[in-house]
Amino acid sequence: MAVWHVREFTPDDLEAVVRLDGESATTDRPAVFRLSELVAALQAQNPSVVAVADGRLVGTAVGRVDGDRAWVLRIALHPAWRNLGLGTALLSALEHRLQDAGARVVAALLPEEETGAAALGNSGFRPHRGLTYFEKPQAVTGQGTTVLASLGAVVPEARLWGQLTGMADEKRLIERRLVLPLANPELADAHGVEPPRAVVLFGPPGTGKSTFAKAVAGRLGWPFVEFFPSRIASEDGLATGLGRRFEEMAQLDHVLVFIDEVEEVAGTRSLADPASVGVVNELLKSIVRFRDREGRLLVCATNSVAALDPAFLRHGRFDYVLPVGPPDHEARNALWAGYTARTGTAADTAVLAGASSGFTPADIRQVAMAVAQAVFEHTLDTGERTEPGTEDYLDAIRRTRPTVTEEMAREFADQAVRYGRT
Repeated sequence: MAVWHVREFTPDDLEAVVRLDGESATTDRPAVFRLSELVAALQAQNPSVVAVADGRLVGTAVGRVDGDRAWVLRIALHPAWRNLGLGTALLSALEHRLQDAGARVVAALLPEEETGAAALGNSGFRPHRGLTYFEKPQAVTGQGTTVLASLGAVVPEARLWGQLTGMADEKRLIERRLVLPLANPELADAHGVEPPRAVVLFGPPGTGKSTFAKAVAGRLGWPFVEFFPSRIASEDGLATGLGRRFEEMAQLDHVLVFIDEVEEVAGTRSLADPASVGVVNELLKSIVRFRDREGRLLVCATNSVAALDPAFLRHGRFDYVLPVGPPDHEARNALWAGYTARTGTAADTAVLAGASSGFTPADIRQVAMAVAQAVFEHTLDTGERTEPGTEDYLDAIRRTRPTVTEEMAREFADQAVRYGRT
């Protein structure tokens, strides 16, 4: 076999290095440092060496210097040149160049048994067996940042999901149907589960539909983009604007799109109103295109699912139609417990739950904030701090009109049976 020659990497070697990288792998586990990072390091002229035999590139070692620490991004060998000492020679040459660049520690991270593992061991690198490599891919790429900024997108905090108190049944359903398949796509695929692409949340106003949507985005680490039909209509015309915004979504790797009060754009079509027909048709076409790509979820919310065009809810467009109703006694108890615990109040939350039938999470929050404000002002006025009791909350409850009337509750229960798809 011919003798190899180790030399510096030159830009003319790039194509051969990329080709060799695909030939070198000995395991089916992905490399920690991706090929794009490898190319970026080479283009930035980080210390790197190649081995040439008979005019052909047969090995490479690529490094990257980060302060006083350097990383060995890759040791790649042509299959015919393994176990001949070439990897050790490449690594030795690379080490000298990394030291000259100021590195005081040289580290490598690669799957066990991968090309280069033996060379690292032969060169005195010590494996740290007790360490676990953690990785969290970020949903927003550089390319998507401009698009997200133009759409007013935010990435909700992950802790928002944990802050959702009460509504335990709804939270559990949304987590199992939406969050878990999207957060574990490979496991879902192994079980024949297709992660959802589009869902409808329906229920009376104030029950937390938009909060659930934001919390799902935060749990997944995805950007949250809300479409406002009135704003879209004023800027581009509703049908055209919807189509354009959905096209912009195609540039993003991950996104959760939220449309509140979707009945404004997806109400029952009427031949007497050609504009409404055009809007619904455009939205239906956009949903089909939206569903073609992974890593995205459309969440539509409505107070009355019965008001939506029948074609809008057809199977194949929405995976689930999930009811988010007014909290029952147990859920109201949990909501009150969350607010009273925040201030250390010893109020009887079971009594408060019984007195607040028909209250939504938004109603309960409003009452809790009103009581807190009253106590705050009392402390400022008197200089004495007191804690609100059960009667203080009951007084505020009596002064608050519940959002959900008995008629609304009956209507929701009927719609849950007729339209719910869980």
